[in-house]
Amino acid sequence: MEWISLLVLLAVLVQLMVSGSGRRAAADRQARQLAAVERKLNLIMDHLGIREPEPGAPARVLEELMAGRKLQAIKVYRDATQVGLKDAKDAVELLARRYGLE
Repeated sequence: MEWISLLVLLAVLVQLMVSGSGRRAAADRQARQLAAVERKLNLIMDHLGIREPEPGAPARVLEELMAGRKLQAIKVYRDATQVGLKDAKDAVELLARRYGLE
């Protein structure tokens, strides 16, 4: 009787190990697929000259810069970040240079 319970326990442990490694393999496969998609997207963006917005810069600041409204972009930046006029001006000018919007 002890052998039967040991065999059942062993079978359960083997099943748990197999199912755990299957999930891990699926997660690894998904991570590789995601990395491949990100690489392709980066190539497409580079080809089209599209740049990702700066994490610290509100999207509206870039919109104002692209529309040629630098003063409005500075105001939006100040409102969003609560920085002074000089810091906002410097940050907006840096963004304009980075994105070729001068």
